[in-house]
Amino acid sequence: MQTVYQMTTNSAYTSRTDQTTSLLRQEILNGQIEPGNLLAESAVAVRLGVSRMPVREALFTLEREGFVEFSGTGRAFVKALSPQDFEELYKLRLLMEPLAARLASSSLKADTSLLEKNIKDTGRAKTMLDVTRLDLEFHEIILEASGNGRLLKLWRSLRGELELWLGRLHRRHQVQKLDTRAETIRSHRTIVDCFKQQTPDACEALTRKHITGWREWLPVLPESEWSDQ
Repeated sequence: MQTVYQMTTNSAYTSRTDQTTSLLRQEILNGQIEPGNLLAESAVAVRLGVSRMPVREALFTLEREGFVEFSGTGRAFVKALSPQDFEELYKLRLLMEPLAARLASSSLKADTSLLEKNIKDTGRAKTMLDVTRLDLEFHEIILEASGNGRLLKLWRSLRGELELWLGRLHRRHQVQKLDTRAETIRSHRTIVDCFKQQTPDACEALTRKHITGWREWLPVLPESEWSDQ
């Protein structure tokens, strides 16, 4: 009986931790909790109606994912990315994703069904949070199709920070009355058509152009919103 009780308790604890992590992640990504804001364990626990332990575990998980950072005194803050952070992420994307497109070209020429489904899901997306998530999933499908496990692992290690940046850019586009979802679908459809019809060189070049376009989006985000530094 004691073993069964312990398993049940552990399961309930894991569930609370997962739910707390999911809630905090969503609040960070949709802008409810701003970059640089303090995430005090006790305050978050009271607000979410859980003990401090699930909050602590959630914060550690979110740190690993790139959404949270800890100060020297152990306090947790929503990561505030600087222009330098953006430039580093941009340069890494520019190195990784065109190469991934070249490596994935033969596989995706034969089967673009996952990319096609992603585009359809994007068309049905209800929120900017969903558009951002699906945008990154589109690129991750290409990384997976490249067959290079180390390249995929490196890209996934950056995904949290990429999602922070892209979500903020998407929201800013919407504020400026730009149709982010339609633009995302259009550009992704062009990439899919390239995989279907063009050479590996062409797929690599188009992906490089696509990532360069992401860099050109940055001016829509005022410098005051880049970070609090």
